[in-house]
Amino acid sequence: MARAGGHGLARVAVVVRAGSAPLWWLGVFAAGIGVLPPGVTGRRIGVLAGAALFIVATAVVAYARRKRYADLIRSAARAGRHDVLQDRAVAVRNWRRGHRWWLLLAFLAALGSAFAVPAAGGMLLAGCGAGLRLKAAWLGRRERAENALLWVRVDWLDARGGRPAGKAVKAYRGTGTAAGDAAPGGARRRTALV
Repeated sequence: MARAGGHGLARVAVVVRAGSAPLWWLGVFAAGIGVLPPGVTGRRIGVLAGAALFIVATAVVAYARRKRYADLIRSAARAGRHDVLQDRAVAVRNWRRGHRWWLLLAFLAALGSAFAVPAAGGMLLAGCGAGLRLKAAWLGRRERAENALLWVRVDWLDARGGRPAGKAVKAYRGTGTAAGDAAPGGARRRTALV
């Protein structure tokens, strides 16, 4: 809970990155299982179509709404001393809980599509996951360039804990690079071994 005058803040890159691993692994599993049935198109055409879908999905997801992100980054204000920084694990858990049924439906759809176009649906899902990872990496490069970590108010995220550049988001907050428990780009912060 935020203290008086403060807000709960989630890392922008962490929220973006939260869906990359589940989408990637569900896509890999769906593609692996989906290559077993010959499908309507045949395996060769299915895999080629899947490869094209993977490339397109990766590019679309990685570059979608970059202008909106860039505008929010440029207008980022310094986080207040009463703002409460959300742990990386909490932001990831909120996103994954909020999207669990969507992930399940997407996985089942990818499996079902294999009977028409083998492996293509799974490769599309994996491409979405790869695109989110690339977008989080881009945000990490922006954070390093600005020498500040980017945060978004939790109450401006959607009900599922996502959309860190949605219409409800008015501005980002910035902190020093040592704040929070996630590195630039949203990965776990590596601690030096002593």
